[in-house]
Amino acid sequence: MRSTTFTFSLALSLLAVAPAIGDRADAQTAFSVSAHIGDFHVAVANYYRVPEREVIVIRERRIPDDEIPVALFIARHASVPWATVVNMRLRGHSWWDISVRFGLAPEVYYVPVAVTPGPPYGRALGHYKKKGRQQWKTIVLSDADIVNLVELRFLSEHYRVAPERIIDLRGQNRDFVSVHAEVRGQKDHGGKRTAQDDNDDRGQSGNGRGKGNKH
Repeated sequence: MRSTTFTFSLALSLLAVAPAIGDRADAQTAFSVSAHIGDFHVAVANYYRVPEREVIVIRERRIPDDEIPVALFIARHASVPWATVVNMRLRGHSWWDISVRFGLAPEVYYVPVAVTPGPPYGRALGHYKKKGRQQWKTIVLSDADIVNLVELRFLSEHYRVAPERIIDLRGQNRDFVSVHAEVRGQKDHGGKRTAQDDNDDRGQSGNGRGKGNKH
């Protein structure tokens, strides 16, 4: 009788512990770190001042490469952990819904340019050109608009190139990883990168954290 009671108790204990083990395993899988990181991901980590490991974690949670900057952009401007933003995205919320949830106005995504761009920036920037600044609060941006505008700011500011150059490359139907490679290559081989640029690339992503990039 004692043996039967002990066996039954042990079985109940294992059932109680199993979910916790599963949760830990899921967490470890979600936060595992890939051995591979590309130049694009390094640049994203440097610009947003987060460790490269965290960029890879976001990628491994199935956020597409060109949307990783969006998650970090929203986290920075909303002063919330990027994990909160990523979790909302994975639950099916649009980038605009997430922006509204954290009180980000359309103005935060605007990038001034000196040209009248064609696709896809004609649509993204057209929202702002069609309305007076006092009406910008009525703008609603699509996921594609937000990705294009965040990437435009990231690439132009990180590599210190005119946003019009990014618009031109993007207009050639190239994805942002390809655009990044083009711009980075021009800076590396065109004699325009500075010693400070190189120091930033080596050091910023190691331990730095931008505003709101807690988790």
